[in-house]
Amino acid sequence: MPQMAPIYWFFLFLIFSTTLLMFNFINYYCFLPSPPTAEHKQSINQKSFSWKW
Repeated sequence: MPQMAPIYWFFLFLIFSTTLLMFNFINYYCFLPSPPTAEHKQSINQKSFSWKW
């Protein structure tokens, strides 16, 4: 089996690293969170506690 020169290992590392970075950037910037609607805000109940010490 032929050996790979060190520069080719470095190129292979660069290719895998850039692929990983591009995959992460694409996944991060493609996610668009939806803004909260009025229905969602009404479902959140805020309880006020009256502490009796």
